[in-house]
Amino acid sequence: MSARWLFTLVGLLALAAGGSLWWLARPPSGLPASATSTPSITPGALMAASFLDSRGSRQALGQFQGKIVVLNFWATWCAPCREEMPAFDRLQARWASAGVQFVGLSNEDAAQVERFGRQLAVRYPLWTGGEDVAELSRRLGNRLAVLPHTVILGPGGEVLDVRVGPYSESELDARLAGFARKPA
Repeated sequence: MSARWLFTLVGLLALAAGGSLWWLARPPSGLPASATSTPSITPGALMAASFLDSRGSRQALGQFQGKIVVLNFWATWCAPCREEMPAFDRLQARWASAGVQFVGLSNEDAAQVERFGRQLAVRYPLWTGGEDVAELSRRLGNRLAVLPHTVILGPGGEVLDVRVGPYSESELDARLAGFARKPA
């Protein structure tokens, strides 16, 4: 085999490897509709679901009944999650006076989640719950267990919107404008 063919072959392999890495690392915003399914949990069961806060105390979603809740399933290793969380923090501050509450749910270790939240200066609650978090995500329509997974709940715990993949700040701001009264 001549050197020219060898270099061509190496170049094609490098191109294929780079394309594969790009494909695997791209944000999952283009997920097919089959990535989600109809939620299979009642509003009452959803509001009764509880998780651990950073102090190890049980916290139920029901404490936010009457508010629009943005429930975000995330992980410290998830790059799109890390990218959207500062925007979520800004949106929490902007929409809090309009009755919107963000809650982050992770199935990771509580100490790791707390360190991560401090590192990113996230001011909304970050709760943990092991496999209960993954199960709730699945029951809220995340068939493929893809992260991030964001669910917007109405004041009574009804599911208003489900998104598998990252939200941009402007997209989520527009969605909240459709569900909540304008912030003061």
